[in-house]
Amino acid sequence: MGLFLGIDTSNYTTSAALYDSDRDCLCGRRQLLPVREGELGLRQSDAVFHHVRQLPDVLEQLLAERQRELGAVAASSRPRQAEGSYMPCFLAGVGLAREFSALLTLPCHLFSHQQGHVAAAAYGADRLEWLRKPLLAFHVSGGTTDALLVEPDGETVIRCSAVAGSLDLKAGQLVDRVGRMLGLPFPAGPQLDRLAQQAVGSYRPRPSLKEGSCSLSGVENQCRAWKEKGLPDEEIALFCLESLYVAPDGMAGALRERFGPLPLLFAGGVMANTLLREKLSQKYGGAFAPPELSADNACGIALLCAVREEGWLRIRV
Repeated sequence: MGLFLGIDTSNYTTSAALYDSDRDCLCGRRQLLPVREGELGLRQSDAVFHHVRQLPDVLEQLLAERQRELGAVAASSRPRQAEGSYMPCFLAGVGLAREFSALLTLPCHLFSHQQGHVAAAAYGADRLEWLRKPLLAFHVSGGTTDALLVEPDGETVIRCSAVAGSLDLKAGQLVDRVGRMLGLPFPAGPQLDRLAQQAVGSYRPRPSLKEGSCSLSGVENQCRAWKEKGLPDEEIALFCLESLYVAPDGMAGALRERFGPLPLLFAGGVMANTLLREKLSQKYGGAFAPPELSADNACGIALLCAVREEGWLRIRV
C-alpha cells in the first residue's frame, strides 16, 4: 500500500516517479521533449505527440525497479490551481493515470503542475514540514514566474494561490530568448549559467516592479542593445541573470511586508541557477530543491499522491 506513482507531462519534459512511503524512497525518470535547433519550444499538438511516444520508455525504466504493487496513481492535470488553467500536453499524463487506475482498480488523484513543483522543492530541500503551515513559494520556470501563498488543504494537500508574478515575459522565456540571442541551444538555462560565470563585470540592475509584480521585457531589450554594441556574450549573460535576481528579490521583500516573515521556498527550473540560489539563500535563508528536483519532474506529484492517500503521519516530515 506504500508505493505511489506520479506522472507529469509538461510542455518541456515527460516524467514519472515512484514514492515509497514505507522506506521514504523517491525515484524518478524523465526525458526532455525534442525541440528543433533554433526554436524556443513546441506547439501543444507536438508536445502531446512526443509525450505519447516517450511515456512508455519512461515508465518501463521506472517500473522495472518496482518491488511491490502500487497503492495509488496521480498525474498533473493543469498548470496551476486557477480557474481556466489548461494546457493540452497534460492530457497525455492524465489519460495514462486514468488507464492505470481503471486497469488496476487504484485510486487516481489529479494535481496541478505547480503543486508538484512546490512539493518536490520542499522534499528536496528537506523542508516537508513547511507544507503543513502557510509559506511563500516562488515557482520560476519557462512558463511561470509566480509568487505563491501556499496553504494546507484537506482536499488537495496544499493550495497554491498566486499573489504576484510577471506582468509580461516569464523568467524562463527571458533566459531562452537571451540564450538564442547568444547562440546557445534550447533550453538555455545551464549554458547561460556557465557563460555568466566567465564574466568579469559588475552589474546592479534595478527591478521593474508594480504592486509587487515584476516586468522582465526591458531586460531582453537591454541585452539585445548590448549585443548589437558588441558587449561580450558572457557579460550579457551575467547582466541577464543579475536582472533575474533582482525581480524575485524585490517581490520577496514586498510580499514579506504584506504577509509577514513566512518561510520562502524556491521552485522551478530557473531556480537551479547558481547565481540566483546563492544570492537569494544568503539574503532570505530560503530553501531550494537540488537542481534535479528544480526542473520539471513527477516527484512532487508522487509525493502528493502518497499524502492524499495516507496523510502526513506516514510521510517523513
